Amino acid sequence: MDSLPFHGRVGIVTGGSRGIGGAISSLLAKEGGTVAILGLPEDRARAQHLASRLNGAAPRLHFYETDVGIYERCREAVAAVLEEHGRIDFLVNNAGITRDHTVRKMTIDEWEAVLQVNLSGPFFMIKAVLDAMLERGYGRIVNISSVVGVSGNFGQANYAAAKAGLIGLTKTVAREVAKRGITVNAVAPGFIDTDMTKSMPVQAIESAIAQTPEQRLGKPDEVAQLVRFLLDDKAGYITGAVYNINGGWYM
Repeated sequence: MDSLPFHGRVGIVTGGSRGIGGAISSLLAKEGGTVAILGLPEDRARAQHLASRLNGAAPRLHFYETDVGIYERCREAVAAVLEEHGRIDFLVNNAGITRDHTVRKMTIDEWEAVLQVNLSGPFFMIKAVLDAMLERGYGRIVNISSVVGVSGNFGQANYAAAKAGLIGLTKTVAREVAKRGITVNAVAPGFIDTDMTKSMPVQAIESAIAQTPEQRLGKPDEVAQLVRFLLDDKAGYITGAVYNINGGWYM
């Protein structure tokens, strides 16, 4: 067991019960990591289902109910992880929502809801884990941004703004903590085969595939492998970087 690359490591994956987050949680648990999945009440059953498919790695998945859009809830969740496991080595900010409309039709509530979860949420989580990481002089933080954060996208002003802001947050925190053994990077997926993508109109999915040089949607496991690399000790000289993984949709 000690030969597993993430043996003894403890970390958090927000929105880690399905889609890209589920793939990340599963991979890290299989490689020996203790993974705290943070999610809403309805995510508990999904996390249990995810664990049921991991056989021997299942005990390494732990679910904590929280709302990343509320700082106090983030702080409480981090405190619970620290109390139960004694350390936090990595944080993956993956939780996100969409409320798509053109700017003319988008409500103020839709704008604020997406910014709260997709941008304030990662800020809250980073703020909540940072003291523990600084105290140990070690940490790995990966923020899941999006290709639309660099390209923009019709009908997604709120989502694109949040994901672009997340890149700025990544680079700023990376500068602030680089000397303290903590790396902070972002991954910007393109159109990945998840429930969120499946909720898009069929024509929009077909258009995305047609505009992608690889002519397909990405797979959650492909994103998970990139995140896993950035969490590894071997990636210690990489910080403040943004990795595009979009099949060439945006270069």
